[in-house]
Amino acid sequence: MRGTWLIVALVMSLSGCGVVTDMAARRGDAPSPVTSPRPTVSAAPTPSAAETGPTIPQARQAMREWVGKYNATLRKRKWWNQNDRLDALFVEAALHEGVIERNHEIFGSKPEHKPITMTGTPTIYLPRPQRQRPIGEWFIAQATYKDTEGHARPHVLAFVRPHGQPFRLAVATPIHWGRRMPKPRLDADGYVTDMDALAASAVAHEYQNFWNNEKKEGASGYRLAKDSYSRKAFPAVNKGAYVAFDGHGSIFGFRTADGGSFFLFGMVNNPKHVNQVLSEALLVPQGSRTIQELGADWFS
Repeated sequence: MRGTWLIVALVMSLSGCGVVTDMAARRGDAPSPVTSPRPTVSAAPTPSAAETGPTIPQARQAMREWVGKYNATLRKRKWWNQNDRLDALFVEAALHEGVIERNHEIFGSKPEHKPITMTGTPTIYLPRPQRQRPIGEWFIAQATYKDTEGHARPHVLAFVRPHGQPFRLAVATPIHWGRRMPKPRLDADGYVTDMDALAASAVAHEYQNFWNNEKKEGASGYRLAKDSYSRKAFPAVNKGAYVAFDGHGSIFGFRTADGGSFFLFGMVNNPKHVNQVLSEALLVPQGSRTIQELGADWFS
């Protein structure tokens, strides 16, 4: 667990297809994204990039390019104080984490963000272009690199972009020791298929209720697994200067090979008083009402 600081940030709501959105975080002074419908598919023989979306190799290359920009930014002096640098790299929960670094400086702590050196080839989970949200495109990636403690381990990340802009990180978490990402259910063209959207919303709210200690466990129809890391972590966290979670960012995910669903999202506090971000990678197997926690990251 990391120390708890107080930071002020604002959030905005986003909507669209392919992901479930409750509350998406951004800097209060950042420009609002332009929301426009997808271009109408014409009879042109060659579809445009906006119509086809990125390929798996392009998404993988986009992640590598993002890592390069991220590492270069971390070499800049007090990079967290430059809004344009944060906006170039992060959105939603990940943006909150960048802003929280400012309080680490105030309290004399070292930055929590560390350079990323990936080993091996990232695995890309790419949804069909028609299932992307209207305001942009997204993909999930699994990559191995060192965590904040210096241990090499798999991480799962979600990247998103409005049309014509670079991909930015929305949420990321290491995978718990002994856990692994589930195999996705792919369509005939190799794209991941949609997660259960109703389950996604219910699971996110179940986690929010649990961490807010609202004594409503199971009201969503789902319950955290008995061996969930959150069950072990919450008692220690709740003893500190804990602020309840007010919502979550976009829920990224896909249908698993066995018919269950994988979910990835970040939870944040009240829009005006954000001092922590909790990123979660979760799995609900087919026919189950138990939420298995594959990974989690507490940033404060």
